[in-house]
Amino acid sequence: MAPTSTSQKAMTTQFVQLTGASDRTAQRYLKNAGYKLNEAVDAYFSGGSGTSTPTTSALDTSLNQMFDKLRDDSRDEKNTLGLDTTMAYLGDLGVNIENAELLVVMELLQAPSVGEITRKGFVDGWKASGAATRQAHVSHIKSLVSSLSTDPAYFRKVYRHTFVASKEPTQKALNLEIATVYWNVLFSPPGWEWKTKNQEWLQLWLKFLEEKWTRSVNRDMWNQILEFATKSMADETLSFWNEDGAWPSVIDDFVAWCKERGIGKSETMDLDA
Repeated sequence: MAPTSTSQKAMTTQFVQLTGASDRTAQRYLKNAGYKLNEAVDAYFSGGSGTSTPTTSALDTSLNQMFDKLRDDSRDEKNTLGLDTTMAYLGDLGVNIENAELLVVMELLQAPSVGEITRKGFVDGWKASGAATRQAHVSHIKSLVSSLSTDPAYFRKVYRHTFVASKEPTQKALNLEIATVYWNVLFSPPGWEWKTKNQEWLQLWLKFLEEKWTRSVNRDMWNQILEFATKSMADETLSFWNEDGAWPSVIDDFVAWCKERGIGKSETMDLDA
């Protein structure tokens, strides 16, 4: 049955433009998806069309065209959206660049640095998510952001990519000041809050760094902080830690600093704890 409303007809036109399919095919997929454009396009590009190579090509073309429309010829390279263009794009999508929403998009599009999006990252990221329209991008980002604080595996992906995107390309470590900024962002809403019933771990960690740590943050330290945060969330007594463990020295120092303040178990830790 053909769409009867103006909005449904507009969706049919959009579907055809995005996929290169016929009106009849567009109407069939839209009807099956309850006239939800994103779901219909996703179903089409997931193989339901029966012609995987042309559909992949059509989606690539559509996303490349979208990327080109975003580009500012006067300041962006052919295959890269610079800082100003990226921020404008994120603003158009309703992304809050002051919190972890920014880092969600940077991971999704595999941004080489915060505030920069490559053509390949843009096309590959949105193609993998099946989001072929601006509204689909908005919806998908909201879905990812909502899972950031509830899906540990997904949070880990965003957390680890943040290290890559926030350091200078030629450097192997993060400046401590920059690392502190991103720890604050990642471990605060809508990210994963690093705190327990009795302890504000993020604030303790930042205070420890301010008092005791002056060196840069390498990848291992960055990754191990998340492992420690995860364990401290499950056990605020820190009984999982022992001095013969494989934790980086900075974490050993942090635990000692905490114990001096009556945080965690005060007695000698069992090696098998």
